[in-house]
Amino acid sequence: MYYSEELIEEVRLKNDIVDVISGYVKLQKKGSSYFGLCPFHNEKSPSFSVSRQKQMYYCFGCGEGGNVFTFLMEYENYSFTEAVKVLADRAGVELPEVEYSKEARERADLKSALLEINKLAAKYFYAQLKSPQGEKAYTYLKDRQLSDGTITAFGLGYSNKYSDDLYKYLKAKGYSDQLLMKAGLITIDEKHGAYDKFWNRVMFPIMDANNRVIGFGGRVMGDGKPKYLNSPETPVFDKSRNLYGLHRARSSRKPYFLLCEGYMDVIALHQAGFTNAVASLGTALTSGHASLIKRYVDEVYLTYDSDDAGTRAALRAMPILKEVGITARVIRMDPYKDPDEFIKNLGAEAFEERISKARNGFMFGLEILEREYDMNSPEGKTAFMCEAAKRLNQFDEEIERNNYIEAVAKNYHVNPPDLRKLVSRMAVQTGLAKPVERPRSTVNREKDKEDGQLKSQRILLTWMIEKESIFTQIKKYIVPEDFTENLYRTVARLLYEQYDAKAVNPAQIMNHFTEEEEHRKVAELFHTKIQSLSTIQEQEKALKETVIKVKEYSIETAAKELEPTDMRGLQKLMEAKRTLQDLEKLHISIN
Repeated sequence: MYYSEELIEEVRLKNDIVDVISGYVKLQKKGSSYFGLCPFHNEKSPSFSVSRQKQMYYCFGCGEGGNVFTFLMEYENYSFTEAVKVLADRAGVELPEVEYSKEARERADLKSALLEINKLAAKYFYAQLKSPQGEKAYTYLKDRQLSDGTITAFGLGYSNKYSDDLYKYLKAKGYSDQLLMKAGLITIDEKHGAYDKFWNRVMFPIMDANNRVIGFGGRVMGDGKPKYLNSPETPVFDKSRNLYGLHRARSSRKPYFLLCEGYMDVIALHQAGFTNAVASLGTALTSGHASLIKRYVDEVYLTYDSDDAGTRAALRAMPILKEVGITARVIRMDPYKDPDEFIKNLGAEAFEERISKARNGFMFGLEILEREYDMNSPEGKTAFMCEAAKRLNQFDEEIERNNYIEAVAKNYHVNPPDLRKLVSRMAVQTGLAKPVERPRSTVNREKDKEDGQLKSQRILLTWMIEKESIFTQIKKYIVPEDFTENLYRTVARLLYEQYDAKAVNPAQIMNHFTEEEEHRKVAELFHTKIQSLSTIQEQEKALKETVIKVKEYSIETAAKELEPTDMRGLQKLMEAKRTLQDLEKLHISIN
């Protein structure tokens, strides 16, 4: 789905990136740029840079970067088109009907149809709950102490006992069997024909961050199996990238999320006033979930079930959250199984107290580890402290590691200097215990070589964008076709066009790309870290080596793809080799 690049550029120009990002991040001017704490990862010192001149942002800590569209796509989980619409509205730019490619229109039409089907199904399930045949389901929800207001707020419903009821309803609306199957709402087989995926269940509509129904969860009211049944993956529903309750929790003023295991836990907490509760969708927490959470908060309180399965889930979740810079704490539900039971029996005030007493994730992990050792014997406690010391080495920052060493020493009544020595010894032992290195396969060597060449191309593009003088010196030797990766080649072509027009504008180049992943990669091209070299001579030597490396790989790649009968291609290859010989004698000035 596309707007014209001229219109996209108009929207971008009317939305100064510093003004937009200042609405999300506190920025302070330093030199020609503005700096703040990165909203995409946890940091103590500002490494998030916003350039008014370039109209781009970049985090030197986590590598996130882009223009004003990218920022909204990353922070608000918008698609490119949604970001354009929001910024157009902000700037008062009127958008025409969207221009589509054939493939984009087909994808957009399919998603639009599936969202409309889901919306109709949600309304149908809700109506069924309020009808006479939904009395059993309604009673079930009321017995779970849910108010009518909560039932309405979460759009809870009922799929009745007739296994083709929804199918008939949606067919009457004109939807095909194929489309209903793609929505994950019906199944078709030779024996039974078409029948509903959900029947005789309490229904939980699943919404994305923008309040659109993307799927469903259905719960049996008795002892049937499975207890919960969820929609399958569809073009609008990805379980690993969505969270139940996020559409409401994202507007909570709390600086943390309460992460639960089940739908009822989320609903019970919201009803009790804890509107920052979310849950993964019938699956273990994934890196996709963690990245999504990171867009909204830097801290998570795990409220998983108090049984062994819940404990294991919490232990698995903590390193996933830490990986994206989220601090995890653990709330114990004892003597109850989950937040739903806890709230029903002890109330919101007692739960608030549990939040205030939540265990630090690392310390909780050690408490669970204790169960594997006899802490009353010297041998058992020594073995435990050795394992704890290994875990303390997971902290890269020395200050953070020292703080945890002191906390562990205090908690387990050991001398901090002794524990610090043990941590150092364990680090040495772990470092020495490397596996025997085996000869790497040719496939790996080729992959490493390709990765190295692509990095050279990224570095060269960064240099060319930063300094016009460098571009001027090498443009006769390096052409866009020398960049072997399609994305890099496109960026190079656009950059060359901008230099020819004497209007270099990296932020405008990004308008050409509409996918979130493309935005991230292009932003990286504009901010690739170049090895710090102390003298001008060293920089010039490194630049020349990079140019030669890019040209050599371009020639090598072209030679591999050359057909024996392609005389024109052979001639171009010979010209490229002569250019390479000229490059060997070239001096490229940095100044």
